[in-house]
Amino acid sequence: MERVGEEELEASPLFMTLTERRIAFAHFEELYPTVLLPASNAPSELPTELMDLGAIAFAANEASHTLASLMQSQNLMGLVVIQDGKVRFEHYAPDHAREAPWVTFSVTKSVTSLLIGAAIQDGYIGSADDPIVKYLPRLEGSKYGESRIRDILQMASGMEWNEDYEDPASDVAIAGAFNGIALTDYLYEKPRLAAPGTRFNYNTAESNLAGEVLRAAIGMSAGPYLSQKIWQPMGMAFDANWLLSSPYGRETGGCCISATVRDYARLGLFALADGVLPDGTRVLPEGWMAASTTPSRGYEGYGYKWWLYGDGRYGARGVFGQAIFIDPVAKLVVAAHSNGQVASGSDHNRELDAALIALSDYFRAQ
Repeated sequence: MERVGEEELEASPLFMTLTERRIAFAHFEELYPTVLLPASNAPSELPTELMDLGAIAFAANEASHTLASLMQSQNLMGLVVIQDGKVRFEHYAPDHAREAPWVTFSVTKSVTSLLIGAAIQDGYIGSADDPIVKYLPRLEGSKYGESRIRDILQMASGMEWNEDYEDPASDVAIAGAFNGIALTDYLYEKPRLAAPGTRFNYNTAESNLAGEVLRAAIGMSAGPYLSQKIWQPMGMAFDANWLLSSPYGRETGGCCISATVRDYARLGLFALADGVLPDGTRVLPEGWMAASTTPSRGYEGYGYKWWLYGDGRYGARGVFGQAIFIDPVAKLVVAAHSNGQVASGSDHNRELDAALIALSDYFRAQ
């Protein structure tokens, strides 16, 4: 595929048409600067014991649906259900495939959270209670510099930030992909609206800032660290890529790893195992996922960059309906690629959310 010229494509994927997104979301590496996450040298097997789950029913948007009817949606690109370590259900749109990557958007925030945990386990970071200025002294003297790592993991720095995806003048539209000096300079001037740790405000910049903390602590780029700690040893089967803030720049900690739906699911299996690899190696501190999925003081529906669904269920979510859903009780991981009607609050997102809970309830009842 030839690189699309700036005059041919809306610069921000947030403002592309539905048709443009269907192509662009599968080819981020052709349109934007990215870093390669190579497939594992030893791809892990996902044993398959398919089940007929099409009749599972749920309600959304004031209508009744089934998993089978959801598969007919033009907004769903791919879905895999893994329960008790086995693939139970798998679906792809006609123009999508098992080997096709798809951009995760904010699912990447949860990956950055995993890497912060890995850096704590490796001794690069002391704890989630460390102040961010310990690793980013250039924020010393700013209001943002008063925050702890825990605060930015919980989207609870208390700082002003506008995450309106439909507003071209919002903070996320202007600075959502900033990294490095550009990011810290932008955040340095932001006013404080609440005490750190007390108020939830969804903020992509805080995930990019977590990426800055990570890189400063480990002394290397996040992509190779992800490959070393998770991507290679978890046996990811296909090449992936991670959006950079500029050519040869830094990974955006808050956005845009592109991966296949099965490799999305392998990330879910890693989280489900509390960060223990298939060979028994512990990558995350023991109990890190329990801490990551404990309701935060600012918002009971959010942990360390994981959305909490209640009753132990949690997940990673990205705009337009990207998802990794995990239910430890049911030993369930569901991963989805989507092209929702709008970035958030779409009919498709509500249907997908309801389907995820219905799948969880079904397997809990078995």
